[in-house]
Amino acid sequence: MTIFKALVVSETGDGGYQRAIRDRAVSELPEGEVLIRVRYSSLNYKDALSASGNRGVTRRYPHTPGIDAAGEVAASTSDRFRTGDAVLCCCYDLGMNRPGGFGQYIRVPAAWVMGCPPGLTLRQAMMYGTGGFTAALSVDRLMAYGVSPRDGKVLVTGATGGVGSVSVALLARAGFTVVAASGKVDQAPFLLRLGASEVVGREAVIDQTGRAMLKGNWAGAVDTVGGEVLATALKTTRYGGVVTCCGNVAAAEFTTSVYPFILRGVSLVGIEAAECAMAVRERVWARLAGDWHLDFLDELVREVGLADLDREIDRMLAGRLHGRVLVNLDR
Repeated sequence: MTIFKALVVSETGDGGYQRAIRDRAVSELPEGEVLIRVRYSSLNYKDALSASGNRGVTRRYPHTPGIDAAGEVAASTSDRFRTGDAVLCCCYDLGMNRPGGFGQYIRVPAAWVMGCPPGLTLRQAMMYGTGGFTAALSVDRLMAYGVSPRDGKVLVTGATGGVGSVSVALLARAGFTVVAASGKVDQAPFLLRLGASEVVGREAVIDQTGRAMLKGNWAGAVDTVGGEVLATALKTTRYGGVVTCCGNVAAAEFTTSVYPFILRGVSLVGIEAAECAMAVRERVWARLAGDWHLDFLDELVREVGLADLDREIDRMLAGRLHGRVLVNLDR
């Protein structure tokens, strides 16, 4: 019987939740065609919610979060994968209602698994993780809708977060002039190193006038926070511009009018990574491994082990993290 380490979140009986590193057996994992020995994972906001007892993310506890996993195939009944293959499994129901990547083993359906893209190590893949993949999806959609560097500035909100920071770096690499907005003004040097041409505070991208339309400043925007920041991005985007939306850390609701859409032809594009088609996953991951690959990933990432995750989760929930957190399952 194979025993492995995993972060397990349990109810305490008084309405609270506790996290602990526990031994688990591979035989306890749910059924699936592919058993993966996880080497690396990453910390995402959805993981932090699951690890704090959010029933909107995870229905039943005890539970092991981790929507990302990269490792080697330990066993497979699928013709697509052989023992020893380097693979990724990101999103779907992993880490939400199925034991996730904060354990040294996962067992999942073969349809959730893809080969690690040539050009990326397992470690580099999890430096991006779902946060980096979501950023790449956002940039991909902006370009697909015709936004180009010659059209003007692109706004990135929540720019110090995992999705925001990679978005800044990817857009800058593609030649865009990037304005990074963040509530962490002390992180301006970090954002400038990633390629932002300008850093503004959160208050600069939240409209206080109540007007339906404002001066068009942006050719496009990557919004990672939702709420009034998203509403303001829509009313400050130029004619024919595009705003992508992938997060709700500020608020799930926002109030706007139809005017950005019917007077300026602004497009609001939703970005969803959890059930993204495998063909799209493979294409976007191939770009992250190829022409979009960031040579300075180490500047975006802090590496931790399972024992450090409890602290990092609390920091993420308190809004004190910047960049990406890489989880080394062998550390």
